[in-house]
Amino acid sequence: MSLDNRPVYTGGCQCGAVRFRVEGALGDASVCHCRMCQKASGNFYLPLVSVRGAKLDWTRGEPKRFRSSSAALRGFCAECGTPLTFEAPDGVALAIAAFDDPAGIVPTIQWGTEAKLAYVDHIHELPGEDTMADISSAPYLAELVSYQHPDHDTEQWPPEERS
Repeated sequence: MSLDNRPVYTGGCQCGAVRFRVEGALGDASVCHCRMCQKASGNFYLPLVSVRGAKLDWTRGEPKRFRSSSAALRGFCAECGTPLTFEAPDGVALAIAAFDDPAGIVPTIQWGTEAKLAYVDHIHELPGEDTMADISSAPYLAELVSYQHPDHDTEQWPPEERS
């Protein structure tokens, strides 16, 4: 919480070149299946949350932007490509998974369902395994070192020993 008891959220891209801070209540959280969101995220759909009415600050770097339509800009990290924003005349929405703690940001509606991929509704039926369950066929996992930015703010990134 901030000094005036407003909620505070932080997040950023995978490499840490772009970080943000949101002070105030988040708006509607949604999942968009439209083809533009599929391509912008490189995924089946794009989970977004509105920050309209809250204060958004870029605390490290700033997204590069691509005009994806006559009405919207898409912000992303120019270094690692992480999708970060959907910016339209009615406000900015941030990618939910870019938040340091995305678990509490629960979508309440789906948009663009005309482009929804039919198998998305059945993904939960697929068998699931822990990452390390694949160590026999992917032994490199045992010695994997992540260079991903941690899920919290840092004074400096990357650390000096990796710079």
